[in-house]
Amino acid sequence: MSQRTIVITGASDGIGAAAARDLAAAGDRVIVVGRSPEKTRAVAEQAGAPFHLADFADLAQVRRLAEELRETSPRIDVLVNNAGGIMGPRALTGDGHEKTLQVNHLAPFLLTHLLMDVLTASSATVINTSSVAARLFGRIDVADLHNERGYSPNKAYGDGKLANILFTKELHRRHGAEGISAAAFHPGTVATNFAADSTSIMRWVYRTPLRHLVLTSPEAGADTLLWLARGIPGHDWAPGEYYEKRRPTRTNPQADDGALAAALWEESARLVGLAPQATSG
Repeated sequence: MSQRTIVITGASDGIGAAAARDLAAAGDRVIVVGRSPEKTRAVAEQAGAPFHLADFADLAQVRRLAEELRETSPRIDVLVNNAGGIMGPRALTGDGHEKTLQVNHLAPFLLTHLLMDVLTASSATVINTSSVAARLFGRIDVADLHNERGYSPNKAYGDGKLANILFTKELHRRHGAEGISAAAFHPGTVATNFAADSTSIMRWVYRTPLRHLVLTSPEAGADTLLWLARGIPGHDWAPGEYYEKRRPTRTNPQADDGALAAALWEESARLVGLAPQATSG
């Protein structure tokens, strides 16, 4: 197999960093994307990989990232939308969006769209990191994506992770015939710093000795990501599905609502300033 180009966002820590090191060691050209200059540079050096910096709470940085990737990578074989996190009290970004929604869904939605011509020309795989939180906490109302009513860190995070799955399914429906293969997955509850800035009860699990009993390692959490990235879509795994431990898995019933997926796509495009697209499929 010829060397592939694999872009991983949220790769400065956790499963993103673990996957970057593993894929680079196997000979892939990995591009590390992260928010922290120090941590992102360190992972890139470990992997012998180039890196880019972008804070997904700022959509201008997402647009700049897309431009940089287009300049350096005319071919992208795998895009891993892994950046995300659970937040604290409700806050709006400078773009005017609820921060959890933007970081977990709107930013990767925008990045994927800005790279769409490169991805389709490359017959790329797009992998979206979701979570069991989609089933436990998610309940999407397209008319209230910013959770102005009834906000909680868990609800907002669950909605963001459910949005990742709905985006995966609609991406497959709209662009699968053009060569895009999309999948979402749950990595397990991984021992990282991902909830450090949250007021959610999840923060206490991550910060107490309980982490050693109930959390898995980043390397174990990256297993399904690596399996999807290395697998052949349509042969090893079915595009448009949600996976856990390498198996298609049932999640929130809303994930199977095609009308909701289409409505979320259109509203997301409006929120990030993308022109309406013709649908296919």
